[in-house]
Amino acid sequence: MSLERSGGCLCGAVRFDARLTKTDFGVCHCEMCRRWTGSALLGITVPEGNVTWHGAEHIASRQTSSWAMRAWCAQCGSGLYFKVTADNEWGGNVELPIGLFDDPNGLTMKSEIYIDHKPDSFGYAGEGRHLMTRADCVAKFSLLDSE
Repeated sequence: MSLERSGGCLCGAVRFDARLTKTDFGVCHCEMCRRWTGSALLGITVPEGNVTWHGAEHIASRQTSSWAMRAWCAQCGSGLYFKVTADNEWGGNVELPIGLFDDPNGLTMKSEIYIDHKPDSFGYAGEGRHLMTRADCVAKFSLLDSE
């Protein structure tokens, strides 16, 4: 399976090429991700330097918490990435929604966070994923203490 992936927004104004370092992705059920995506964020972590953006002039972004930002296409509104902006071990990566990939096949869901915030209408098939509650996330990602 190729770790080289391309993708883009709904209208095509923003495109990217990404070199993945892994094939597993996670799901976030927090309220901010649900509001940003209209569902849960199904995202894969990619080192920021491994993503080349085309049409970057169409990317808009906003600091959405004291420690992270989100970006979207200013033309069509497609969510493009989530990024930790704090200077810590989680910085330096972007979380790309896997739905943006031209070919999202071959990826494996390995974790779900904020599982205690997941609406009862959401259900994912399969087993073996690591599930984390909000409290688990706060304990692991200390940045969340202020939210």
